[in-house]
Amino acid sequence: MNLANLQESMYQLIVETSTNLPKDVRRAIKAAKAKENAGTRSAMSLATITNNIQMADEKVSPICQDTGLPTFKIKTPVGVNQLKIKEAIYAAIAQATKDGKLRPNSVDSLTGANSGDNLGYGTPVIKFEQWEENYIDARLILKGGGCENKNIQYSLPCELEGLGRAGRDLDGIRKCVMHSVYQAQGQGCSAGFIGVGIGGDRTSGYELAKDQLFRHVDDVNPNEDLRKLEDYVMEHANELGIGTMGFGGETTLLGCKVGVMNRIPASFFVSVAYNCWAYRRLGIQVSPESGEITEWLYQEGEKIEFNDAAETEVAASTEAAPEVITLEAPITEEKIRSLKVGDVVQINGRMYTGRDAIHKHLMDNDAPVDLNGQVIYHCGPVMLKDAEGNWEVKAAGPTTSIREEPYQGDIMKKFGIRAVVGKGGMGPKTLAALEEHGGVYLNAIGGAAQYYADCIKGVDGVDLMEFGVPEAMWHLNVEGFTAVVTMDSHGNSLHKDVDKSSLEKLAQFKDPVFK
Repeated sequence: MNLANLQESMYQLIVETSTNLPKDVRRAIKAAKAKENAGTRSAMSLATITNNIQMADEKVSPICQDTGLPTFKIKTPVGVNQLKIKEAIYAAIAQATKDGKLRPNSVDSLTGANSGDNLGYGTPVIKFEQWEENYIDARLILKGGGCENKNIQYSLPCELEGLGRAGRDLDGIRKCVMHSVYQAQGQGCSAGFIGVGIGGDRTSGYELAKDQLFRHVDDVNPNEDLRKLEDYVMEHANELGIGTMGFGGETTLLGCKVGVMNRIPASFFVSVAYNCWAYRRLGIQVSPESGEITEWLYQEGEKIEFNDAAETEVAASTEAAPEVITLEAPITEEKIRSLKVGDVVQINGRMYTGRDAIHKHLMDNDAPVDLNGQVIYHCGPVMLKDAEGNWEVKAAGPTTSIREEPYQGDIMKKFGIRAVVGKGGMGPKTLAALEEHGGVYLNAIGGAAQYYADCIKGVDGVDLMEFGVPEAMWHLNVEGFTAVVTMDSHGNSLHKDVDKSSLEKLAQFKDPVFK
């Protein structure tokens, strides 16, 4: 086997998976976009998403800044040296990270230290299987942390909010799958895809669920019962009204794939792997002799191009709002108090990034800059230095905000922060602090890493680089950065309202369906 060719093949697989959404996923997003009502927040979100997909194509840059934990599934002919394949993958991962196609995401679980190259014990994940074919089948999925955190596992029988008792039968499984969509809300960057694993133990159940995400979006399950279950979920999950980004709307789920395995009598697990709309999954066939790619997988049929019309639709959707409000820091409390849920804002000027490490740090330490009246952006960008040594933003979409719930309200009051930008919303502690202090939560479009990177006109500085590139505090100069007020200073929360209404709709699926 030619190791240099194999490394290049794996590098191409990584780059394409990160930057080029598969054809079957594009078709699903296009179909969802056609169903959405014009002029709504969800329509604006889908227009931003399709614009972002096109921008990633053109720039060959990450679709989403969170390139996740690379997970490879590889089938090899008997006799192929799997150690050489691992060696090629490790080298390709490190090179793709250096080139800004992957964000450095591998951190020490005890110290938090970032390896900087996406390599470390447990990262990346590589699963090998031997088979009788005469070629290597290599598949890769990049599943970000926001959607990974919305994975869920049920042990039947159990009681489910809104649905009552779920028993050890197909109807109980149905209830679990419907509940899994409800509990994700917009935090996993809906509209999303789910893989469901029935049976096994806790470990193998989750593996089976993630295996389902390697299936084609438009395939047909050969198991008739599972086919009926997939069709049921696809029809009715979209009646929950959660919508894109959790803004409400017609499309909450873009795909559902279910697999089953045997179990022991004492255990009955239903495991759900949730994936965001940025469903980055590709595969290649590789010659075991030359190490070169012989065929690309998941690329059958026409490729949907989302052209300049998508950008026009974003602008039109924004302009359709009653008023587009400009925010520029430092922002006064009076300005913040004038905002209400549903307002569309555009931020110009300075904002600062802050994720998990920054929030924990600020609880016990002074801020490296004056944050009074400022905007904090929940974002872990992909950054590279240009030829002159200046930082350049390669991808910069929002991260899931709920992780900062234990800290956010206290930090806003301590430092005088007036606005927080993220995705998926936050909880009651933050909502209470917004009302008391005079602050707002602004929901950006999850996964739209190229769209928002384009709004960043420069990097003016960086602090706390000891936490690693994704966790550092970046000083960003932005222009026309669009987001929606979803939590205001008057105690209102769109996320709370959508959660309540979708729970009420979930209850209509309580009665048995499968006999």
